[in-house]
Amino acid sequence: MFKTLFKRQTQDRHVQALYALAVNQARQPDFYTRLGVADRIDARFELYTLHVLLLFVRLKQDGERGADLSQKLFDAYVSALDNVLRELGVGDVSVGKKMRKLGEALYGRMSAYEKALRAGDHDGLQASIARNVFESEDAAAGAALARYTIDSHERLARQSSAAVEKAPDWAMIVA
Repeated sequence: MFKTLFKRQTQDRHVQALYALAVNQARQPDFYTRLGVADRIDARFELYTLHVLLLFVRLKQDGERGADLSQKLFDAYVSALDNVLRELGVGDVSVGKKMRKLGEALYGRMSAYEKALRAGDHDGLQASIARNVFESEDAAAGAALARYTIDSHERLARQSSAAVEKAPDWAMIVA
């Protein structure tokens, strides 16, 4: 019993550390200063989602262990969203409704971004990023962040899973 308990805590810390790597990257000031992402909670949600997705896609490539870790990373992200809502003072009754809405948004973004990344659809990714991150129907608004996303996806794909879990090789943030 104790072996299982301690093993779970170690795994939870590992997943939380991996989630923190995605969050730390999403918080880089250059996204806001160089790429013009608005410094608002909804735009930060978009960047967190994008970075968790990049790790999620990369980890899923590593068979059963990677699929399990990617699911745990996703679960950690959803749990963090729930915690943020509660910290913002959303009541228990409303949390469920708001989480459902956020879940739908999260699933929609992850599906669109993952599909575009896997298909090499740069234009589709750029348009999705423009719409979701920059709230623009002009696909050009998402060009720099789409390039960053594709570069990060490619860099992560070249890393071993152990390296990704310790220090993901994110692309440079350039306008």
